[in-house]
Amino acid sequence: MRWAPLLQWLKAWAWAWAWAWVLMVPLTATAADYPSRPIKIIIGFSSGGSTDAIGRYYAQKLAEELHTPVVVENKPGAAQLLAIKTLMAAPPDGYTLYVGTASAFSQSPGVMKDLPYSPMRDFSFISLMAKAPGVIFVSPELPIHNIKEFMDYATANAGRLNYGSSGVGSASHLLTEYLLKLTKLKMTHIPYKSDADIVREMLTGSVHMGISPAQGVMTYIASGRVRAIAVTGPKRLKNLPNVPSLMESDIPGIEGLDPYTIYGLAGPPGMPSSVVDKLNSTIRNISSQPEVNAYVKERMYLEPGLGNAEQFRQYVQDDLSKWTALSKTIVLND
Repeated sequence: MRWAPLLQWLKAWAWAWAWAWVLMVPLTATAADYPSRPIKIIIGFSSGGSTDAIGRYYAQKLAEELHTPVVVENKPGAAQLLAIKTLMAAPPDGYTLYVGTASAFSQSPGVMKDLPYSPMRDFSFISLMAKAPGVIFVSPELPIHNIKEFMDYATANAGRLNYGSSGVGSASHLLTEYLLKLTKLKMTHIPYKSDADIVREMLTGSVHMGISPAQGVMTYIASGRVRAIAVTGPKRLKNLPNVPSLMESDIPGIEGLDPYTIYGLAGPPGMPSSVVDKLNSTIRNISSQPEVNAYVKERMYLEPGLGNAEQFRQYVQDDLSKWTALSKTIVLND
């Protein structure tokens, strides 16, 4: 009789391992056969913006490489939270993915304390797709042609100017607030849902200033409908040789605005490493193709991202640390 408890414990242990094995088999099979059905990519912005453009471009290339349909679903609003919550509720099987930006991965989590997610816990980092320089632009109706004139005019018209962003907590919001903090200027924030909205509202006269990825404003700059006054990276852009870099200014701490943002592919937490590795290798293969590399650089004005999933994760961790430190100098009132 004294052996009965031990036998019962052994039986329970054996059954537990048996069920664990049964539960792991479908996940392993899914990873081995991946993909066997259409993939959905969620984007937290409206169609027509920069994130939508890069997301749809890579979705098309992924469909070609993986020989399966890749569908893009736009879920704009709440600083990408609608898209992120949808992702977190999805099974971690690689069939629901997310194209996110620095504002979701590191900027907002670094400066906001009440977000319902933790980037290092709630994402499976797959691949860095691209880095984006930003362009600071103004309405051509304003007598502003460079960053010094912007500072002088904003000082003389304190409280009268506004800036548009693609949403509270977005890169355009946080970087503008950081710039205003460094320059000790005050402007009214008007949040929209995408970078395209900022330009549209500037054309109607509703917005005075904005920061956007170069891709989203280059056509309007060329036509004279908006005026570029600076780029956020360390050097001038090839397509805007007469627009100075912010690094050419004497504003202390201005290096914190580079890059404007990143675009990366992520999945729900707990994705099988074999699926992550397959997606990462596919993205890297796509980015290294000469025609893709040229298109991303020359048409989207982005720098293609390479590297494995762990390097992407480390990049986000480092950027998160940077924005956490910067949060001590930025006060968000929205």
